[in-house]
Amino acid sequence: MEANMSAVDVVSQIQQLKQNGDTLSKKKIKQSHPELLQNALYYFPSWEHAIQSSESL
Repeated sequence: MEANMSAVDVVSQIQQLKQNGDTLSKKKIKQSHPELLQNALYYFPSWEHAIQSSESL
């Protein structure tokens, strides 16, 4: 699998979804933003790690 987004893009997209009030559950993201989930799992060990990284910035 190859990433077509950078880690910064993944984090900023997660932050954008959070600002919009979207649910960040893995199941919902898999349905609504599968590409984001794939790229997040490329850069981070889990979806939860990606969310935590977006909160720490």
